[in-house]
Amino acid sequence: MADLSTPLSWDMPARPPERAPGAAPAAEMSAHGKDKGSREIFLWPTPPYASYPAPTEQNETLPCQILAGADNRLVSARLTFFVPETSVAHVQMPPARTTLPLRFDQFKALTLTTPLLPLPLPLTDPHADLLSQRQSSSYTVQMTSGGALEGMTVGHVESDIGLFLFPPCGSDGSVKRMFVPRNAFTSFEVGPRIGEVLVDQHHATEAQITEAMGLQEEMRTQKLGDILLMKQIVTAEQLLEAIDKQHKMPLVRIGEALLSLGMVNDAQLKEALVQQQLDRSVPLGEILVRMGVVSRDDLQTALARKMGYPLVDLDAFPADPEALRKLTYAVASRLRVMPLLIRDGRLVVALDDPSRRSALDEVEFSADMKVVPVLARGASLDFCLHGAYEKIGSAVNRSTSDLAPIQYDLTPLPTSTDQLVETLEKEGLEGGHAGDDKPIEQSDNSLVRLLNNMIIEAHKDGVSDIHIESYPGKEKIRVRFRKDGILRTYLELPSNYRNAMIARVKIMCDLDISERRKPQDGKINFAKFSPQHKIELRVATIPTNGGLEDVVLRLLASARPIPVDMLGLSEANHKALLTAVERPYGMVLCVGPTGSGKTTTLHSALSHINVPERKIWTAEDPVEISQPGLRQVQVNPKIGWDFAKALRAFMRADPDVIMLGEIRDEETAHIAIEASLTGHLVLSTLHTNSAPETVTRLLDMGMDPFNFGDSLLAVLAQRLVRKSCKHCRDSRPASHDEVEELLSDYMNAFGAEPPVSRGDVLASWTKRHAVDGRLLMHKSAGCEQCDHTGFKSRAGVHEMMVVSRELRRLIQNSARAEALQAAAMKEGMRTLRQDGIDKVLDGVTTIEEVRATSNV
Repeated sequence: MADLSTPLSWDMPARPPERAPGAAPAAEMSAHGKDKGSREIFLWPTPPYASYPAPTEQNETLPCQILAGADNRLVSARLTFFVPETSVAHVQMPPARTTLPLRFDQFKALTLTTPLLPLPLPLTDPHADLLSQRQSSSYTVQMTSGGALEGMTVGHVESDIGLFLFPPCGSDGSVKRMFVPRNAFTSFEVGPRIGEVLVDQHHATEAQITEAMGLQEEMRTQKLGDILLMKQIVTAEQLLEAIDKQHKMPLVRIGEALLSLGMVNDAQLKEALVQQQLDRSVPLGEILVRMGVVSRDDLQTALARKMGYPLVDLDAFPADPEALRKLTYAVASRLRVMPLLIRDGRLVVALDDPSRRSALDEVEFSADMKVVPVLARGASLDFCLHGAYEKIGSAVNRSTSDLAPIQYDLTPLPTSTDQLVETLEKEGLEGGHAGDDKPIEQSDNSLVRLLNNMIIEAHKDGVSDIHIESYPGKEKIRVRFRKDGILRTYLELPSNYRNAMIARVKIMCDLDISERRKPQDGKINFAKFSPQHKIELRVATIPTNGGLEDVVLRLLASARPIPVDMLGLSEANHKALLTAVERPYGMVLCVGPTGSGKTTTLHSALSHINVPERKIWTAEDPVEISQPGLRQVQVNPKIGWDFAKALRAFMRADPDVIMLGEIRDEETAHIAIEASLTGHLVLSTLHTNSAPETVTRLLDMGMDPFNFGDSLLAVLAQRLVRKSCKHCRDSRPASHDEVEELLSDYMNAFGAEPPVSRGDVLASWTKRHAVDGRLLMHKSAGCEQCDHTGFKSRAGVHEMMVVSRELRRLIQNSARAEALQAAAMKEGMRTLRQDGIDKVLDGVTTIEEVRATSNV
């Protein structure tokens, strides 16, 4: 058993090891250059009991202990932030003043050592029995490397990324939070083993358990309890009692629970899953009840015993009037949800299937508060619901015929875009709406669903922008998606819905629907319209010819920074960037056009130096990426709160590091240089074409060459190119002509006096990229994974200019960009084109993509 109590020293490797088989892949850059998978905010789980706080986002650095190594070494560290989408935990190990991106395959367990306290509960609370549950059980986690972790835990939470355990650490009910990565363990058990429980209850002998375990080795797909039933060693009632003692916690799928309890078989479960595909709004348990496979009592038994939900008798439970008023009777009746009480800002509700996430999401949205689900007796729910609301005068009078069993219409609602468009056209024909000026109404359900569906699909597909384009006359309104930098038509709608769609978008972001003559901009918080999707959109309307309007929506899905070593920087550029941002003062600039991933790169660099010992201020427009420890400010030029004023305010707030979203004018540039000369590290972006041109651009803006030359540390220029799809990528040996063409393109960037010869470049390529002594050319033909385009996601190409003494002298003499580039290339800088050619030889992208995004 691993000892998790004694801290030991632990030396981290200089470079992280290669990704282990089965580990999560490295992050890919989406349309904005940010990690495509990091759109959702991670909420660190808490024990699955009402007596503990709901999962919350980490917003500060937390002390932790990390278990790693063959000898189970334990090291104390501080967790800066946790990014499961990229399988990385960013940690700081004092006295180091930088963070380390620690991949999940580099450690066995990570424990937050700060105790998590249960919520305070008055002793006189009549619902104390319901809210104060926190049963402690033993756990055993079998590790992939051998051995096991053992201890006690107050519940557990299993997810795709791994296992979360909650070891108790005090008599007051406080717990620690421990995470075991998925690839670090092979299996786990929580609670006593089922065989031990059966022996203790005298339902089976040790010999019978041993025989069953031997049979289980031959039948790994069956569980021990199923085998015991098959051999008639115990009755079904005895097995259910043993499973209840074993105390399995939530996050077991209802299908798995029913299967393990022997209430359904594989064939019945598969048939129900097929039916569920036709209508996702009907829970799996309800489908099985309608099929006659299980009874409602069986379903509740599975939910209560196998999934750990408390069972509440609504006939005897006094519902709190304040809780009932949080949800209207119409909503509660439609969702079949009974509000019970409010404690610590959370609404406790009873329903017949607490795993109905869609219903709980809607309750959270309607009540505007977090929800704790418990299990209600389904047969009495309708009667108790009406009776409870009738007592507070909020129920609608009903006849007894209304209390008959609800008849469900199994005809699926239109959910795909094509079905919604067909519904729109049909509604338009039936309603006789031939004109273009039909006003938008919130009750136009088909159009509302279409817009919501469009935004959700765009978010899932990694789309950066949605373009809604209006055309005069009877031409259709066109919606196009920008994905990986390329615009593609998503759908076309009849012209009579032109004004309705644009008005609906304006209503969603609170713009003036009557103003069509001038541009407007706003934001949509999409969680208002779909609570389970935390998406923000920046909206811009543009008046076009003929009194029409276009709308562009940019998706600003909340994101986390990705580790610097996953940005796709070459080894030399990676080392130079980290060296620059680790300096105590100076200026580091990231340059390129809009949408080239500059902000993503700077946030990744900040994550490397984001430790509690540093105070970091950022001014951005808008704040798209967040990380704990940063003090982030969103500027608003409309009220005079611009980058220059934000920078002046930061200077009075004792900063160590300042990040500016963009240097837009001379005033901001002057203040940024002054800040970098007075002991602060300043990071910012600029819209220029190359690293050397950045210097001449700032000098042209009126910067003092001597001050600017002293302050500038490095300039990183970057572009995004489409990545070749790795699922359909094919490789072949490069021909002599292809190699010569690439060589000529590469050497042309050096100009008249190249610092290296063609032979040296070819030898370097062969050493780094060749297979069996031959360079390869790569091509992706197209497949389902990439929508038959041959490209999926985007990667960066970079140009890193580090300011040396020679370059500083040239800057102070106001040298031209050509002289700066020549001097930088002699010192090792490579242009965007040259870095792109390296990525072509590595199979990341194609030469056509590189040439389309870079000059010679």
